[in-house]
Amino acid sequence: MHVLLVGPGALGCLLASVLFRGTEGTDTRLSLLDHNPSRADFLNRRGILYDLHDEQRCIPLTVTADPLTLGPVDVLILCVKSYDIPASLTACRHLLQKGPLLLFMQNGIAHLDSGLMTGAAAVAFGTTTEGATLLARGHVRHAGSGATHLGFLARPDDRSVMLLERTAEIFRHGGLLTTITDDIMNRLWAKLFINVGINALTATLACKNGELLTMPGIDERMQTAVDEAMRIARAEGIEVMDDPYWATRIVCSKTAENVSSMLQDVRNRRRTEIDAINGAVVAKGLHYGIKTPENSLLCRQVKEIEAGYLTAITK
Repeated sequence: MHVLLVGPGALGCLLASVLFRGTEGTDTRLSLLDHNPSRADFLNRRGILYDLHDEQRCIPLTVTADPLTLGPVDVLILCVKSYDIPASLTACRHLLQKGPLLLFMQNGIAHLDSGLMTGAAAVAFGTTTEGATLLARGHVRHAGSGATHLGFLARPDDRSVMLLERTAEIFRHGGLLTTITDDIMNRLWAKLFINVGINALTATLACKNGELLTMPGIDERMQTAVDEAMRIARAEGIEVMDDPYWATRIVCSKTAENVSSMLQDVRNRRRTEIDAINGAVVAKGLHYGIKTPENSLLCRQVKEIEAGYLTAITK
């Protein structure tokens, strides 16, 4: 089996390291695709540095920036930012025509909308609460353990089920608690609630996750943002599991020292995924006529921060 992971960001480097550990000693081939030729060459020569607890391991991988150099792929795991999905699918279109399993591992829900050019691929979705912090190019710290859920939105064929089961097994062998679920849509929304409550607030306040629980008035903003997302979810027919606000607080507590992915983006002067997270809540609120003032505010604040450095970069 040939597994291709696309995108060596924080989550991509983490999952690549997990996949390597899970495939050691097997006949499964693992490759990494990076749109940046310079970084691809660097990672191909040096490998990924993977930090877990007090140990560091160098993960050797076959890395390329040219998808045309890759042979047929059985499983393609897409770990790029949500706004980079169309370009990544276009670059991989010849691989998708061969009918692999395409596994989306993005934050937010923007990638759930129809219209993506997935070719002949069978589409599955995943969500994880594993913590990943990118310390430098190709250097990731496994910042916290969590749970990973994989599943299909549409009824799959037998081959696709087998490929997803094998992928889940590799994740497990690599050290991730991984489950294949029949309610992946609900799981994706459950993760969205947490992202809605944490990411933008940490990005605008420049704080670690745990600090959100100690700043005066911030827990109220967190609850309001999550409650708005819950109302949208119910309008979408999503089953809201447990209490999303308390689940968000628990994640803040368990990942108290973690830097959210959105704050990592801001610190590295990169475009954030605000449109796929809080922005998606706002967009669906407009569709259903449901007001989302807190999520709208968070979107404006993050975009103002982005504008400050993205404008400077493009000048």
